[in-house]
Amino acid sequence: MFEPLRIALVGATGLVGKAVIAASVGREDLRLTGIARREAKLPAGARMELFVADPAHWGEVLEAARPQVLICALGTTWNKAGRDEAAFRAVDQALVLDSARAALAAGAKRMVAISSVGAAIGAKQLYLRVKGEVERDLAKLGFDRLDILRPGLLVGPRDHDPRPAERLGQMVAPLANLALHGKYRAYRSIDAQIVARASLSLALKHTRGKYVHDNDAILRAARSLPSVIATSEGKS
Repeated sequence: MFEPLRIALVGATGLVGKAVIAASVGREDLRLTGIARREAKLPAGARMELFVADPAHWGEVLEAARPQVLICALGTTWNKAGRDEAAFRAVDQALVLDSARAALAAGAKRMVAISSVGAAIGAKQLYLRVKGEVERDLAKLGFDRLDILRPGLLVGPRDHDPRPAERLGQMVAPLANLALHGKYRAYRSIDAQIVARASLSLALKHTRGKYVHDNDAILRAARSLPSVIATSEGKS
């Protein structure tokens, strides 16, 4: 009897997290469990569980869900963290790594993590430096497969987000993309729905190893999702 893939999603109420939930609607090849710190309205047709809990108890939720794959769409911003490095690292670093360890302990063998273009341990910008440190530490945890997505500026509706610079960036993104070629293509903006479809597509893959995906690779993974539906019982 066919068993759907059990996927845990942390960061379920963020831009990418909500897009992952929407992209999972109607799919019989996976069973999604969302974990968040606040309530969220689920889209019509969603067949999933959404647990709202303090992050200190996420490990218990993951233990009960027994996911095979963890999708991590956690993330905050420098402004939302009050421009405090400790507060920023508490979410983008500590909570990401704690969730990954808890999922691994609960039996997850694979992880898909949303990072950022430009992530590097030696980056001057704190945001990108932390992302690079997290990528390094995730690779050491022992997942059979680790997919790290490095999208450019994420485009999509953000609830209660007052950041004028971000809104302006989304408005000019289509024009800016036209000027970004060659190695700069990785910095093009990308729709959160595409990142979400890529995340599900990669979650369904079984090949071992660590894979890093820039914008172009994310687009390819997203396009492969329809074919995965028909072949989800086999390995890819």
